[in-house]
Amino acid sequence: MQKPLPNPPDGTVIVGMSGGVDSAVAALLLRDAGYSVQGLFMSNWEDDDGYCTTASDFQDARRVCDALGIALHRVSFAEQYRERVFSHFLREYAAGRTPNPDVLCNREIKFGVCFDYMQRLGAAWIATGHYAQIRHTGSYPELLKAVDAAKDQSYFLHSVAVPALSKTLFPIGGLQKAQVRRMAHAAGLPVFDKPDSTGICFIGERPFQEFLSRHLRTEPGPIETAEGTVIGEHRGLALYTLGQRSGLRVGGRAGAAAAPWYVADKITARNALIVVQDQSHPLLLSDAFDVEQMHWINPHDAPDFPAECMVKTRYRQSDLNCSIAGSGAQHWHVTLNRPARAVTPDDSRSHYRGERCLGGGIIAQRFNSVLAPDAPGITYNSLFSAEGS
Repeated sequence: MQKPLPNPPDGTVIVGMSGGVDSAVAALLLRDAGYSVQGLFMSNWEDDDGYCTTASDFQDARRVCDALGIALHRVSFAEQYRERVFSHFLREYAAGRTPNPDVLCNREIKFGVCFDYMQRLGAAWIATGHYAQIRHTGSYPELLKAVDAAKDQSYFLHSVAVPALSKTLFPIGGLQKAQVRRMAHAAGLPVFDKPDSTGICFIGERPFQEFLSRHLRTEPGPIETAEGTVIGEHRGLALYTLGQRSGLRVGGRAGAAAAPWYVADKITARNALIVVQDQSHPLLLSDAFDVEQMHWINPHDAPDFPAECMVKTRYRQSDLNCSIAGSGAQHWHVTLNRPARAVTPDDSRSHYRGERCLGGGIIAQRFNSVLAPDAPGITYNSLFSAEGS
């Protein structure tokens, strides 16, 4: 059920307009609920290689605001984006890790410098077209999952600072995507049938490996089995992610089963990519991991003893039962009730209790207690150490 919006406050709510249907309906709902609404179009990436859609997205946002009868501001945070998000993204990929730039973009840009900019424009509230819900009760806001489980984006919002969340509205979080499109069509909004954008926030639809190759110096190296047999050559560790199946070019190997290969690990010390053929191979599974840079939306949720909750280690993953215990202010150890596949160092993970997102952090190191340190071939210690991963 759609949670009601707070009563319209004095002042203005500024909606982040992306040029898509979700932000368009967010602005529509707020206008119809009696809010004083303005829009803001934010551009973070400027590239003329044919994949950047900023110009056309701005025109769509302008048409929507004209149809709604609201003002539209425009601002570029491309410089801040490169400094705070893209540079970190490249450093981590160059080190063989796999960061999630969308989480960082929300914290640093959309609900960081953009939030500050909206407040300077006079915003009493800000709003976006994210599929999430927020409950403004007590001293701390509560970030909740969206009603549409297939679209829920709370995972990407777990590190947003509390002052920003306290001034944020998610008008479409209680709706199904199909309802959003129907509302847009009924209101005559010109983007009602515009396809959803996909891909990483600044990369969009462009080929990912091609994009990385333009910005990173990659060094080819061996592709090895878990037993240490070299079966091919990779193009550069940064171009591969744990669990990846496509693009390995090692199919049809003599003496190997006719089954797909999966990336199991990246050994940066000797530039080796480790692959296995079983998607449930122990080297792909983890039953625990350490977390750094932990952010609790409500500090009172931080347990001082092992506590049970749920966790997502990637977007659209089903919630996993786990136990979490702290070893410092921002250092936590998570034990899963059953092993998960392709837990990726430097990726983000978020914790939940029911529909409420408690917060999240960065996966620092993964573990698998089933693998013995003296296992033959590539060992647990070399694969899952901080150096290897």
